[in-house]
Amino acid sequence: MKHSETVTFGGSGLDRASDMRTDETAIRAALRSDASRAILFWRGKPLLSMTEPVQLVRLPMDHPVLAEAAPDPILLGREDGAARFAYDLSAWMPDALDETALGGFLDPTEQHHPKLPDEMAFAELRRVMTWLTPRDAELAATGKAVFGWHQTHGFCACCGIASVIVQAGWQRRCPACNAGHFPRTDPVVIMLVTRGNSVLVGRSPGWPDGMYSLLAGFVEPGETLEAAVRREIFEEVGVHVGRVRYLASQPWPFPASLMFGCTGEALSEDLNIDPVEIEDAMWVTREDMMTAMSGNHPSILPARKGAIAHFLLNNWLADTLD
Repeated sequence: MKHSETVTFGGSGLDRASDMRTDETAIRAALRSDASRAILFWRGKPLLSMTEPVQLVRLPMDHPVLAEAAPDPILLGREDGAARFAYDLSAWMPDALDETALGGFLDPTEQHHPKLPDEMAFAELRRVMTWLTPRDAELAATGKAVFGWHQTHGFCACCGIASVIVQAGWQRRCPACNAGHFPRTDPVVIMLVTRGNSVLVGRSPGWPDGMYSLLAGFVEPGETLEAAVRREIFEEVGVHVGRVRYLASQPWPFPASLMFGCTGEALSEDLNIDPVEIEDAMWVTREDMMTAMSGNHPSILPARKGAIAHFLLNNWLADTLD
């Protein structure tokens, strides 16, 4: 495995069992198999065993809690030849649920279902992503992303009729016009732009005080990754970028992005910040970034651990980007 694939949510070698998705007989058999397991989600939060080491829970297919789940599970893949299905339990309402505590920048809440052991909880993936093994992280990210797509794509984009789930969760089919719709991933460039000994970082409104990360933006139709890097940096801070190289990618299921990590060489230094795009930006020296990444900088907090920005910055500091 390449070093670039060790990023959080990077490839774990999961067999995604795409050959099974259209085989209804095989799916029915897998749903009945004693070797198959269910991975449970509540509002995008995976079910975890919170004792050390934290692990993604794999429930037997006859577990009573699955009776409360939505009827269409998603085939995530196979482990050791046995199927792994994702189930959505979002219809369950925890007692005394505080809705205002959910969905924040880093949701600290945990939800415990009465039919499950106390050590099992639904937890926000952004909070726990660095605690998981690569396999657990890939399964959790895949389930969260596909359930998120189904939640927002319940109707046919061609004729507006309610669509139905087919292909073990990997397609929606319109019963009226027969159009097929597949889960989408939005390409995003995230840029390690340097000039001499300094790296360009910025922050968005609503981030924790002092937190800075690499600049990022969506790739537009008809645009290359290199062109997107140059356009986004110029739009956000007015800096021209010359040579651009691709470094690594990361699935980012918040809700459905694929981050393309790139490095770019700045041709100019002066910043002209667009306040519509970002709140602030600045050049940070290698020495100051090392202090920030160690948690000892008086005013700069680094990108969160697990994000590709943190991965790229760490490797820039260690001179191991290639």
